[in-house]
Amino acid sequence: MFYLGNSFDFGVPLILLKDFKASRIQNGHGKQIRILLLNEMEKLEKTLFRLEQGFELQFRLGPTLQGKAVTVYTNYPFPGETFNREKFRSLDWENPTEREDDSDKYCKLNLQQSGSFQYYFLQGNEKSGGGYIVVDPVLRVGSDDHVLPLDCVTLQTFLAKGLGPLDEWEDRLRVAKESGYNMIHFTPLQTLGLSRSCYSLADQLELNPDFSRPNKKYTWHDVGQVVEKLKKEWNILCITDVVYNHTAANSKWIQEHPESAYNLVNSPHLKPAWVLDRALWHFSCDVAEGKYKEKGIPALIENDQHMNCIRKIIWEDIFPKIQLWEFFQVDVHKAVEQFRRLLTQGNRRVTKSDPKQHLKIIQDPEYRRLGCTVDMNIALATFIPHDDGPAAIEECCNWFRNRIDELNSEKHQLMNYHQEQAVNCLLGNVFYERLAGHGPKLGPVTRRYPLVTRYFTFPFEEMALSAEESMIHLPNKACFFMAHNGWVMGDDPLRNFAEPGSDVYLRRELICWGDSVKLRYGNKPEDCPYLWAHMKKYTEITATYFQGVRLDNCHSTPLHVAEYMLDAARKLQPNLYVVAELFTGNEELDNIFVTRLGISSLIREAMSAYNSHEEGRLVYRYGGEPVGSFVQPCLRPLMPAIAHALFMDITHDNECPIVHRSAYDALPSTTIVSMACCASGSTRGYDELVPHQISVVSEERFYTKWNPGASPSNTGDVSFQSGIIAARCAINKLHQELGAKGFIQVYVDQVDEDIVAVTRHSPSIHQSVVAVSRTAFRNPKTSFYSKEVPQMCIPGKIEEVVLEARTIERNTKPYKKDENSINGLPNITVEIREHIQLNESKIVKQAGVATKGPNEYIQEIEFENLSPGSVIIFRVSLDPHAQVAVGILRNHLTQFSPHFKSGSLVVDNADPILKIPFASIASKLTLTELNQILYRCESEEQEDGGGCYDIPNWSSLKYAGLQGLMSVLAEIRPKNDLGHPFCENLRSGDWMIDYVSGRLISRSGNIAEVGKWLQAMFFYLKQIPRYLIPCYFDAILIGAYTTLLDAAWKQMSSFVQNGSTFVKHLSLGSVQMCGVGKFPSLPLLSPSLLDVSYRMNEITKEKQQCCASLAAGLPHFSSGLFRCWGRDTFIALKGLLLVTGRYLEARNIILAFAGTLRHGLIPNLLGEGTYARYNCRDAVWWWLQCIQDYCKMVPNGVDILKCPVSRMYPTDDSAPLPAGTLDQPLFEVIQEAMQRHMQGIQFRERNAGPQIDRNMKDEGMEF
Repeated sequence: MFYLGNSFDFGVPLILLKDFKASRIQNGHGKQIRILLLNEMEKLEKTLFRLEQGFELQFRLGPTLQGKAVTVYTNYPFPGETFNREKFRSLDWENPTEREDDSDKYCKLNLQQSGSFQYYFLQGNEKSGGGYIVVDPVLRVGSDDHVLPLDCVTLQTFLAKGLGPLDEWEDRLRVAKESGYNMIHFTPLQTLGLSRSCYSLADQLELNPDFSRPNKKYTWHDVGQVVEKLKKEWNILCITDVVYNHTAANSKWIQEHPESAYNLVNSPHLKPAWVLDRALWHFSCDVAEGKYKEKGIPALIENDQHMNCIRKIIWEDIFPKIQLWEFFQVDVHKAVEQFRRLLTQGNRRVTKSDPKQHLKIIQDPEYRRLGCTVDMNIALATFIPHDDGPAAIEECCNWFRNRIDELNSEKHQLMNYHQEQAVNCLLGNVFYERLAGHGPKLGPVTRRYPLVTRYFTFPFEEMALSAEESMIHLPNKACFFMAHNGWVMGDDPLRNFAEPGSDVYLRRELICWGDSVKLRYGNKPEDCPYLWAHMKKYTEITATYFQGVRLDNCHSTPLHVAEYMLDAARKLQPNLYVVAELFTGNEELDNIFVTRLGISSLIREAMSAYNSHEEGRLVYRYGGEPVGSFVQPCLRPLMPAIAHALFMDITHDNECPIVHRSAYDALPSTTIVSMACCASGSTRGYDELVPHQISVVSEERFYTKWNPGASPSNTGDVSFQSGIIAARCAINKLHQELGAKGFIQVYVDQVDEDIVAVTRHSPSIHQSVVAVSRTAFRNPKTSFYSKEVPQMCIPGKIEEVVLEARTIERNTKPYKKDENSINGLPNITVEIREHIQLNESKIVKQAGVATKGPNEYIQEIEFENLSPGSVIIFRVSLDPHAQVAVGILRNHLTQFSPHFKSGSLVVDNADPILKIPFASIASKLTLTELNQILYRCESEEQEDGGGCYDIPNWSSLKYAGLQGLMSVLAEIRPKNDLGHPFCENLRSGDWMIDYVSGRLISRSGNIAEVGKWLQAMFFYLKQIPRYLIPCYFDAILIGAYTTLLDAAWKQMSSFVQNGSTFVKHLSLGSVQMCGVGKFPSLPLLSPSLLDVSYRMNEITKEKQQCCASLAAGLPHFSSGLFRCWGRDTFIALKGLLLVTGRYLEARNIILAFAGTLRHGLIPNLLGEGTYARYNCRDAVWWWLQCIQDYCKMVPNGVDILKCPVSRMYPTDDSAPLPAGTLDQPLFEVIQEAMQRHMQGIQFRERNAGPQIDRNMKDEGMEF
């Protein structure tokens, strides 16, 4: 019956027991250690584990691998070695306690290198699990190489071709410097293709000649000098794109090495799609020339009728003409004749290798029309003539012909299905480009703007379609028919859409970039040596001069290619900052790219938000931990993470926010984005309020230059008077300050449909910065905005207004698009004021102070000029009373962890008990007192008139003692689950706090001292804001809890004190199961026995024995008559009491049961002796075994044999006698038990019948 129930629910995982104690030893900036538990068959390739350089990662064995032979392998290199992705090494196990069990065993990595690293582990010789870790780069900037934390990054994107000649770059880049940015992202700086798209590169190795002048050719070295100056003098890092997925169609090298592209020689499966593409091109040219006007398709597509006519012509004219299904069909006549020849050869006895095989079409690998075949062996085994006569053979050939016709028909139907999708995609594209209100409205169909974008290159003179098709089987021609690149909406990013098995090109599902050719790498460098070498050199040039890269089109770049290239880059730039934009729509898929490539930051777009509420949600999602989060120890579990974000108010791919929202929204939205606890960014043109998208393809003008004295109407220069640049500078500086000073906690409040308040909070100094932004997703000039702005309540004391800014109009010339410069709206700017007092604000009407609860002060803010497009940012401290309380709390918590030293406050008038170190209070506690402080389940506590704490809308705690709280907090803390009902209960009132201290104070002696210490700490806890209470409540309990555990172990045997974590955890079962209740569970021991515990009976005021007893199980066998059971007690006594060194408790329990000997047996159910049941045959033998163990294990243990035993039942029939009436030495009681067994035991239980057991039959009472 003995069981432990939740006895191992100690509040932290087994191997992490020492975490909190380790944190006490280390200072707040000490070594951070993360523990990754390995479990059998646990594949974590889709789980992101982020770590920082300087961290130690420990691999430890989880429950499923304890005691098993496990070897961990990783490709993280030895110190000083170069990283090789394919080179794995085994890690050595360390066991600090040198014990046999595995609870403390670990192998470790000291992380000093950034990137993606793989690990896996073997169980024996079989792989049992694995995953990846990503180590963040350390970015350094400035002449002193100071660290730029990732959360401090403020990035601005520049389209490189808008910078002009290299000698003019500084004037244009200075705008970024003056606007407060510390990182610049350049689109590719290489020679561009014919389309002039920033991402269609004609030569990946050559600098764009646009940056040179007729008399001065600039080189990569010159670019490197500019980048270095920006880093050292301007404190700005530079990153640029790497484009691995495609090259410009006019790239000279791709013509020399056509094998580097997907062409019709190395990818013959694309031939049907190529034929369709050419047919559509000819159709488009005919439409442009007016040849289809009479059939209802003019060159200018204007309505649905034109669209329907296009659909009709394609189905009725084009598809029947090109007969694409023939590429997938069998030549029926040819196949039948071959079959006939085989039948007439005589030797046609063929059997199927697999009886389940059926005849099917075998695709022609060269994709020739009617070039497919069937397996003639299967055909011969399927269609068998009944004799050799001509009629039978002809009949058999007809069967075969009919089956081929059926198979061909299936291919025809499948092609119809593909063609239907192709027409739908084609018309969707036509609608967007020519009819949709949000589309580019391309106008009439021309050769430059065809009906549909071409999917393939055709570098020859045009001819009739049939003549063109004849070229696809000529390798010297077909190799130049190359597939363009693009992207496929909703496609699997891990699948290459140009490889065999994909029908994307045939179904016209590709959103095509007609200026670029998709590159074909193969699986390894040997598959396409030139391409791999060319792109590696391109990567090395980039990594030589830039501190980071943006992986363009990352979701479509083959992972193994990107891994190879980034490995090459990191050899030159070890702390390479890698950013990427993924469009997988799935976090698990995102993680595959992030973990495999070691992506430092994923680009997240604020423009994806459809309203201010969604924008605020994105801030919370990507930016930091919740306000009031728990203090985490330096040594803790490695938790799955989400990818670090580079949160951008606009990317260069986004459409213009002024068009989609309004110019007034630029300021509030950028403020919201910048308040996220992550990297933030924007694109050049946003701050100047450029009222159109700056096209990466067609834009040829240059960016404006910095000129401090520039007037608003100056189209070639900008200053702080331009757009929102002045406000951007202040906001960027604030973003960097918050990141650098540890404002890592975030709270987002949706005040109303347009107003978002974002709070950044520092958990060490408890200062907050609150940014209130009134967005303008709708143009305030044409949309209604209420003048009534809700009142806001800000907890604490507002120290200053960091910034207030309003978007306003001014009298200038109206906007006119400049021919030479990318200019913005001259008539809209910001009115900005910085670092003012609240009473100086023009946005705040009045501010009052109110209280929320007894100890929480808030400032009520009433606005008067928070118009759409306005922001106001407050710096807030705790109110002085709460600040003092926090400081005192932190001061007393420093005895547990130096983490709390910052912000601590020493006072002289604290409660005297707080002047005593808690370890001193804990050292006076006995193990039975610790049982009451730490444990006690519901029934044990009810015996004392109490119960376990019940959390409304959740459940009761498992223990009344601290363990009940710690078990829940251990689940909540690592996840920062502040929404848990446990935390909500703490924030809502002091009930749980008072329960914890009051329960202990109600007891006397040393237990009450612990309660008083907690009560004194809780006095200050109650004076801090409610949102901070879960965090500090947890910190207080952790300190007390770990100190109490130390006190328990110090009272146990050296085996426990020097044992492993597992042993120490196991030993706590002794404290948990062994205790003293309100009523004694053991019969009274002999008054003549020494060292027996006594206490004062609260009712009779008389002295009574209070010996500890063992509960048979928790929670059901823990109190009253049913607490003690002989068999269960003595099975467990050796492990719980003898091994742990609790010899006195063991002695008393042995002697107490000895006193109840009857019939030569000890009781099964003890029932305090007077209600004992002697219905267990082997309990007495477990008792005897424990006596033997006691004699062997305890110093002078044989002395127990002489200890007096008060016999309750000296004879089988005697009534229970009071203690001390008849004493015998233990050895005589042992002799009696042995003698009775030799004589044989036979009796009927007393009071036999339903009064003692309603479920047992009468014969069950006979022994």
